[in-house]
Parts: sequence; C-alpha cells; structure tokens
Amino acid sequence: MGINILGMGSYVPGQKLTNNDFTRFIETNDEWIRTRTGIVERPMAGWEPTWYMGLKAAEKAVQRAGIDPKEIGLVISTTATADFHTPSMASIIQDKLGAANAGAFDLNAACTGFVYALDTARRFVETGDEKYVLVVANESLSRFLDFTDRGSCILFGDGAAAAVIEKSSKLYSSALGSDGSGGKLLCARALNVAPEVRTEAPDDFTDEFPDMPLHKLFQNGKEVYKFATCALPRSFELAAQKIGITKDDIDWFVPHQANIRIIETAAKKLGAPMEKFIVTLDHYGNTSSASIPLALNEAIEKGTIKRGQKLALIGFGAGLTFGGIILEY
Repeated sequence: MGINILGMGSYVPGQKLTNNDFTRFIETNDEWIRTRTGIVERPMAGWEPTWYMGLKAAEKAVQRAGIDPKEIGLVISTTATADFHTPSMASIIQDKLGAANAGAFDLNAACTGFVYALDTARRFVETGDEKYVLVVANESLSRFLDFTDRGSCILFGDGAAAAVIEKSSKLYSSALGSDGSGGKLLCARALNVAPEVRTEAPDDFTDEFPDMPLHKLFQNGKEVYKFATCALPRSFELAAQKIGITKDDIDWFVPHQANIRIIETAAKKLGAPMEKFIVTLDHYGNTSSASIPLALNEAIEKGTIKRGQKLALIGFGAGLTFGGIILEY
C-alpha cells in the first residue's frame, strides 16, 4: 500500500543571503561558492521561529488538500533546529493550525528527516489508524552556523515545506538506513554536553572531537562528501530492489539539496541523466530536512511533476542517516 499526496505547501523567509554578502566577513567570492556548491543565494530566518515557518507551510498544504484541519489525525514535524527542547514544533503547529483532533511529535533524522517522516506517516495511514497525516519539515540552520567556517556557513538556508497524505494503492517503496559511526562527521552539540559542564561520566562520542565549536554546526566536508555520493544512489537502489524497478522507470529524482557536485556524482553512479534530477539549491541552499519537500513542492507548482509520474526521493544527513522513497505522485 502506498500514499497519495493530497496537498503541499512551502514557506521561505523574505530575507536572503547572497554569495557576495559573505565577502563582508569571510575570505570568499561568488565564483568560488557557485562553482563548488551550485548555490547563489539562500533564505535566512530573521524573526521567524522554526515553528512559524512550519505553520505557514502547513496552512498552504492543508488548503491545497481541501480538508478541514480537524480531520488531521497526526502531525509529524521533522527538524534538527527546534526552537525548544520541549514542547515539540509539531505540538505548536498542531495547535495554531486548529488540528484539534491530531496527535503530534517531532522527528529528527537531520537532512533525511522528510524521507523518514513521510515513511513513518505512511505506516499510520496504512493501518487505518489515521485518515490524514500532516508532515512538516521546518529548519532554521542559520542559528547554528559557525560564520567563521567558510566551508560550512555558505551551504545552508532556512525554510519549511509540508505535505498532507492519505492511504492509497499507488506504487510505494522505501528504505531507511543509518551509520552512527559517522556521527562525528556532521554534528552540533547540545547545551548539556559542553566539555566544561560535563560530569566525570564517560562520553567517548563527544571526546572524539574536542575542538568542535560549542553549539555550532561542525562538518568534515571531505568525509561527508564521500558518504553522500554513495548514500544517494544506495538509497534509491535499496528501495527499488524491493519492488523490482530500475532508474529507467523513474520520471523524476528529488534528491537532498546539499551540493551540486554531490547530486552530479550520484546521478553518474546511478547512470541517470541530470535532466531527471530536480535541483533547487541555487536559490534555497541546503535547508536540511526541508530541502526535499521544498524542491518537490516547487516542481509540482511549476507543473514539472505531474500526477501519475514516478518519483524517487533520496536523502542523506547527519547521523549519519540515509533513506529513499519511491512513489507515484
């Protein structure tokens, strides 16, 4: 059993940071960033909290789905940049959206979050427990960036996208994975694990990277690139094997929007033309879990993706996590 995406919506802040803006505080230039990443500009949250961006995307998704918010049985918010440890972003969105009959929880699989959340939502509607599930991906990466690190701060943007789903007999397959041994390659400390406030209790994981800036995103770009260029094609292949289809059966690949070189390398390894890949990172940057649904929603709005077409949503992220979903839109 699969799912039907009834409606999608997105929200990005009006404030943008262009490549040229970075030249004011780090040594870089537009050509250096553009040629290495494919990014030209990225939206930056100003006053907008993570939940607010998610709420705005959710409102559009529900409107396009043509349902009453009270019909939603569950809200899943996927984020690595929540405004609070508690309450969850999902609970705030559920209340302000008027989804009075819905349960709510957050899910954190970093940049693979939308794939994880969509597959989780599918299991709720498949059992018949819920008729409609709302999945919201909302991220404020800019608040966790180290703006002295040229290699990472140029990559990320802020934004949100959401989808309302229901049970369907359409084509569907998924595969989720994780390699926790690479967790230290892409991470950000929480407040309670700062070295100077730790107890004598052992913390071997944190001790592996003592020089990481406190509460800021740390990335080993070279190693993450190696993982990503294998994880994207693997995510597709694992999901495809379950239902016996190939890359040639796919109309559109919607990958995590991290870096154009990663997407190009993944396409080459899959033997699929870049013309089949939806790419939006030039104007969004890497918005973590929101990147796949932002790209998906934009392609639907433009009419690029049409009903009945087969899609492959493939992602990777901190954890290290990876995952793929093949579905019919």
